[in-house]
Amino acid sequence: MKKIFILTGEPSGDKLASEVVKKIINFDKDINFLGVCGKHLKALGINSIFDQNEITYLAFSDIILNIFKIRKKINHTVNEIIKFQPDILFTVDSPDFSLRVSKKVKQINPNIKTIHYIAPKVWAWREGRVKKMKKFLDHVLLLFNFEKKYFDKENLKSTFVGHPLLDDQLEKNNISIKQIIDKKIISIFAGSRISEINMHMPILINFIKKMNNKNFDYNYVFHSTEKLSEKLKVMIKENNLHNVDVIHDEKLKSNILKQSIFAIVKSGTVSLEVCKYNIPSIIIYKMNFFNYLLAKSLLNINFVNMVNIINNKEVIPELIQKECNSDEIYRAVNYLLKKPDLVKNQLLEINKTLNEIKSSTSSTDQASKVVLSYLV
Repeated sequence: MKKIFILTGEPSGDKLASEVVKKIINFDKDINFLGVCGKHLKALGINSIFDQNEITYLAFSDIILNIFKIRKKINHTVNEIIKFQPDILFTVDSPDFSLRVSKKVKQINPNIKTIHYIAPKVWAWREGRVKKMKKFLDHVLLLFNFEKKYFDKENLKSTFVGHPLLDDQLEKNNISIKQIIDKKIISIFAGSRISEINMHMPILINFIKKMNNKNFDYNYVFHSTEKLSEKLKVMIKENNLHNVDVIHDEKLKSNILKQSIFAIVKSGTVSLEVCKYNIPSIIIYKMNFFNYLLAKSLLNINFVNMVNIINNKEVIPELIQKECNSDEIYRAVNYLLKKPDLVKNQLLEINKTLNEIKSSTSSTDQASKVVLSYLV
């Protein structure tokens, strides 16, 4: 029986890996899986050597503070992989952890094929990593086609599979929200980490207050996680805001987003989902000063949003760090809401960009084909 070990470090990676595994199982059910899993992979019956949450350290400062614990987890993971003797080690995202594991595994057993899904952003910082990666990775799966040149340059095998958020999927059970919300909707994505909520929510609440001082034509809907939604509701109640809602149900979130007239989005992958639904937006992000200085010293890109990075210009306005304040957000939102021509141009450029980074079939289809090719 063929064996695949799946290593995921964050919930998003767990969800993405589970979609790939479903495709693999549909093609060949006679495969034994083991991994470091979250709820999505566990739901497929895959055993986890420990809970994924134990290695989900999200900020630079968290990694530094937990360096010894992470090192211990890396060694434990490597030992379990070697014991399992898989044909393939399939790592998904979380490069700081997963690539260290891949390197050690390859040194111990070169016969284990190593495939990494979601290439590290070598175009943003530390391009020299590719030279090191080619010594222990057999294949890298890319979300963006412009990334391929960085890996081709070092003869590291790579495949552009497209971004999974842009896969065309039929959405059933569309929910009518006319009876829930009777005003124009502005969707807000404050973040999925507690540090992001603590930083962004006071700014966004002040922004809404400024908007409400002018008119009550809008309803503001915060798209949250189940874990953080209660915290957001408490903060909103404390500020006596009555035209604000918080949602965490995934189907309701996508339906409300599709019917929004605008979105305020924290920098990250979720901005691509907003773009997919053809919603005009601005990007915001603020972090603590230490993390900001560290990120600024490492990154060699001019923008944080992927659409802007690809186009090398600000297609979607970015309000980052000191510009991420209630006054600037208020000015940017009102300016765009009053300029339909600017909104039209933004959406035209976004759609052109998304068409260039879509997979010809689907990202998970392409990824599963690559993985299966190594089992022949």
